[in-house]
Amino acid sequence: MKIFICGDSTAASYAPERAPLTGWGQVLGELLPQAQVVNKAMAGRSTKSYLSEGRLVEVEKELQGGDLLLIQFTHNDTSDLVWRHTDANTSFMNNLAIFVDTARLRGAVPVLLTPIPGRCWQDGVLQDSHGEYPEAIRRLAMLKNVPLVEVYHPAVEQLRAMGEEASRKLYMHVEAGVYADYPHGQKDDVHTQRAGAEFYARLVADGLRKLKLV
Repeated sequence: MKIFICGDSTAASYAPERAPLTGWGQVLGELLPQAQVVNKAMAGRSTKSYLSEGRLVEVEKELQGGDLLLIQFTHNDTSDLVWRHTDANTSFMNNLAIFVDTARLRGAVPVLLTPIPGRCWQDGVLQDSHGEYPEAIRRLAMLKNVPLVEVYHPAVEQLRAMGEEASRKLYMHVEAGVYADYPHGQKDDVHTQRAGAEFYARLVADGLRKLKLV
C-alpha cells in the first residue's frame, strides 16, 4: 500500500539543511512502516493553487487501487492573495471534493484531515485558529461519506494541556546561532520542528488505525 499526501507546508518534507524544520508527512512513514509514504505536500499551496499548478494531476498518475490519499489543507486557503484564497463554505469545499473524486476514480481511498492548529496564546489562553475551515472539512466528509482524521480538536486539547511554554518546543522556535539556516533565530507558531512533526504524525497514524485503513 502507498499513502499519498496532498497538503501544504505543515505536512511537507524538507532538506536536511532546513533543520529543524520538519513537516509531519516527513516522518509519517516511520510510524507506519507497513506502508510506503509518498509525500506530495508543498509549501505555500492552498487547494486552489495546488490544483491550478497541476499537482493533483501528477499524483493521479501514480495512484492505484487500494492506495490512500490524505488530503489536508487550510493554512493558505485563508490567505488574502487571490491565487490562494478560497471561501470555506464554497470554493474550499468544492476543491476538496475534486481531490476526493480523483482518488475514487483511481480506486484509491480518500481521507480528509482537519488542519494542525496555529499556536497562538493570548493572556495564557490558546486561541482558536482557522475559523470556519475545519468545520467545512468535517461537513464535506459527512456529505461525501469520506473517512475523516480529526487532527485539529485533539491537538488543541493536548496543546492546552501542555501549556504555553511547553508547547513552544513543538513549533519553530529556534534560538539565534544554533542552526545555520536560521542565524537570527526563528519564532514561528505555524510550522513544526522534529518534535512537533512527530506529535502530528502520531495523531494522523492513530487516526488511520482507528479507521482501520492501515
